[in-house]
Amino acid sequence: QVQLVEPGGGRVQPGGSLRLSCAASGFNLDAAKIAWFRQAPAKEREAVSCTGGNDYYTWYRDSVRGRFTISVDKARNTAFLPMTSLKFEDPAVYLCAWAPADGLFCRYASQDYDLWGQGTQVTVSS
Repeated sequence: QVQLVEPGGGRVQPGGSLRLSCAASGFNLDAAKIAWFRQAPAKEREAVSCTGGNDYYTWYRDSVRGRFTISVDKARNTAFLPMTSLKFEDPAVYLCAWAPADGLFCRYASQDYDLWGQGTQVTVSS
């Protein structure tokens, strides 16, 4: 079965860290665009980060740049999003997304991705 599986997520205090993972099943992550999106209650889904097909290019939204790091471990067929210095504005359901690579760059619109993980909840509370 072709799917992206997201274990992890959780609850941390402000300033804490979490690492999200996104495991591909039924296909491999070679030559892929990978993105992380998040959606908080009553808010639109927004892109957090993406990476192009050959690790040449990564993009982060301004509010997470320097705190989050996107990576793809092709040997493990898993994408990761370590998050540090988490803030009260970061809680949301985080979703990973995949699309075939079509060049060096990635895009950060939902419609550019073909396959989605089920989402995992990230909560920040003191």
